[in-house]
Amino acid sequence: MAAKSAARRQPAKPDTKVKTARKGRAATQPPRTPRAEAGRRPGVTKPINLALQGGGAHGAFTWGVLDRLLEDGRTFFEGVSGTSAGAFNAVALAAGLQAGGAEGARERLEALWRAASDAARLSPLRSSGSSQVAFDLMTRMISPYQFNPMDLNPLRGLLEDAVDFAALRRAAPVKLFVAATEVASGRARVFETREISVDVVLASACLPQLHHAVKIGRHHYWDGGFSANPAILPVIEACETPDTLIVQLNPDRDTELPTRAGEITARMMRLTFNQPFRREIETIELCRRVAREGIAIGGRLRRRVKRHRFHLIEAAPYTKDLKEHSRLTPEWDLLCHLRDCGRRAAEAWLKKQHREVGRNSTVDLAQKFL
Repeated sequence: MAAKSAARRQPAKPDTKVKTARKGRAATQPPRTPRAEAGRRPGVTKPINLALQGGGAHGAFTWGVLDRLLEDGRTFFEGVSGTSAGAFNAVALAAGLQAGGAEGARERLEALWRAASDAARLSPLRSSGSSQVAFDLMTRMISPYQFNPMDLNPLRGLLEDAVDFAALRRAAPVKLFVAATEVASGRARVFETREISVDVVLASACLPQLHHAVKIGRHHYWDGGFSANPAILPVIEACETPDTLIVQLNPDRDTELPTRAGEITARMMRLTFNQPFRREIETIELCRRVAREGIAIGGRLRRRVKRHRFHLIEAAPYTKDLKEHSRLTPEWDLLCHLRDCGRRAAEAWLKKQHREVGRNSTVDLAQKFL
């Protein structure tokens, strides 16, 4: 049954192709293996959900994780929750799976990240020199409604080129969950598959110092990292698969005391974007404690949370030595480095922990994060 479901969600043979590589860049391509063509195999393939954190250009690490899982072929995805860069990866993954199975997804992810790198070439954030310092100072004094009154955003065009949102809304091969933050209240708004659009993804990645708030319906939204990074409970509630793999981009702790102005600002932002994740884990642990005590509150969700298994791949060991501004500088060499790091991390997870999917959690969320 699992194999049939997998084949239905992720067809092994792509029927469309996406242009990705250019001449001279072949050396940056990860290797293609026979396993990638073999696809899913009966008795080996396991379903899992994905929860993908935001982290700007560091989201290329998640690209690498997904690339290796797709290449390996022993895992298929029921639900994918993403915030900010995680949302970009989520919709690219879904669009690629829909168009061409696992190989189509790998190609679509690369196409999106390459386009993001190309679009950033003229950005003042591109270098670490005086232009970046000047732009940082400007964004502290002038709002994007002043320095970018037309709200020009190159990400809109590259998303529209890479993803057929209408097709995803009609028949996405995975259940999608994209989080954004309502500006008026600060509450998380989790958009599901039937609501996914280019505006939803842009809202999920809308840093208020760089872009206008995104209006969807009657409300305006900012980056989902302020309120859900990423949203996990909606995945548990809506998906039958009782295993979720979290790809964590933001380190959960840093013992070095920040003393410089830039370091303090970076730490403040990191704490801000980590808090929603911690709160959600607190809620999960509360639900589990209530379930263990036999209190009949929130029946269905409580039961699902109680039996849910969690797994984790962390970027921190690979990104700890990168400068904080690297999150805003999607240069191709950096993206390829992060992709390769993500592939290595996924390879290690596949070797050590994949066998536990469907059997046991491989991370104690309370012990690690609370």
